[in-house]
Amino acid sequence: MLAAGATAQGQAGAERFERQLEQIRREMRLMARPEVPPGQRALVDYGAFLSFNLYAVDDVLQDTHILRRTEAVAYARLNMDNVHEFYIRGRGTYDDYNSGDSFDGKGDEADGVVELCFYRFDLGRALAAYRGQTTPNNLVVQLGRQFVHWGNGLVLSDTLDGGMVELTAGPLRLELLGGVSWRHMIDFDASRPGFEDNTERGFYGGMLSAQVGAHRPFAYVLVQRDYNDEGPQMIGAAPTRFSYDSWYAGIGAQGSFGNHVVYGVEFAWEGGRGLSSSFDPATLAVTDQTREDIEAAALDVRLDYLFGDARRSRLSLETVLASGDDDRLHTSNTFGGNRSGTKDHAFNAFGLINTSFAFAPNVSNLTAVRLGASTFPFGDTSGFLRQMQVGIDLFIFGKFNTDGGFTEPTTDDWYLGWEPDVYMNWQITSDIALALRYGVFFPGSAIVNDEHPRNFFFAGITFSF
Repeated sequence: MLAAGATAQGQAGAERFERQLEQIRREMRLMARPEVPPGQRALVDYGAFLSFNLYAVDDVLQDTHILRRTEAVAYARLNMDNVHEFYIRGRGTYDDYNSGDSFDGKGDEADGVVELCFYRFDLGRALAAYRGQTTPNNLVVQLGRQFVHWGNGLVLSDTLDGGMVELTAGPLRLELLGGVSWRHMIDFDASRPGFEDNTERGFYGGMLSAQVGAHRPFAYVLVQRDYNDEGPQMIGAAPTRFSYDSWYAGIGAQGSFGNHVVYGVEFAWEGGRGLSSSFDPATLAVTDQTREDIEAAALDVRLDYLFGDARRSRLSLETVLASGDDDRLHTSNTFGGNRSGTKDHAFNAFGLINTSFAFAPNVSNLTAVRLGASTFPFGDTSGFLRQMQVGIDLFIFGKFNTDGGFTEPTTDDWYLGWEPDVYMNWQITSDIALALRYGVFFPGSAIVNDEHPRNFFFAGITFSF
């Protein structure tokens, strides 16, 4: 069972690294994202960008992993009358690790995927373009492989194959979602075979929101169904099955107060049923798995103060709370998860929230506070340094349930540690962007047998065509 635990810990390290890569990838996309000029009857837009990236990441065992990633992205868009839109984007990557440094043991790897491919129809714009009619009501349909950022991203922020329908009536908007995960979704359960590149889950839900001045309150229900069909897997001496069907009911809002304060808040309650651990966390004896109820919750509150100066300076404060389960050894995995015969109070979902570069914990059994600041120090000049942004984030981490398990071995103490992160985004020219990231995590009293800092470094340059 100890060997199985070490394997599960290695898989958890791979899951954490994949989330770190995804966070950086999204930030780089924002720096190179193409925009469609509005108001043109027919537009064919295409292009590409090439990124060269370097990662140096310390794992929980204090081993440093070096990755050189080359990434090429090509896209094409056909937009007609701002009514019909066809979009496709493909990505090819080549990962070059130092010998023995890959988290999954596969070594250097090349991959190519179609990461977005959808059709979008806008009825309101069709009426305006073809009949000269304007209306406060609208219907928008988007079908295909698309990125879905549900609410503020606490519960779901990933790519799905399916459809979204958006109905607007004056200030009210209803969004309906139905789709399945694309196979490259990173699953939260790192003990499940194929969690990093073979995830099959269905998502179905609706969100009602309203525009009230500068505020947009919303409420939603999202149902997740586990379509992964792996049979029992032997992990150590324990045959382990995997099934996690969940639903989420959430409320929240986003908006601004005046010209300087921007906010976002989201609360989610999680229900459903999942399989218990295949061994008893107290005795380590193999046991029968049972389906148990899920009762969990999470909260994310973000507040930004915009100074309104030429340097676009801002201060940020964010708090994340996510419930945990006191009989779990691991807060997200089935293996070492909830004990048979008890309710599962560990929150687990499919969102992506900034929880630091180096530590990068799951939003599960977590208390995290982030204080940040950023500015464009040369924003009041006209030189090539004008689009350089620098920033810093300070994180403090604790467990929500001190007795509960975490994504790595911990004691019953609350304090997980703290981390300062610094970053730079520099749009050198319209076609060249440079990004630097560095974070160092200092473990706290709850981290078992680890008093050494963990470092994360990233450098990437992107060329757009």
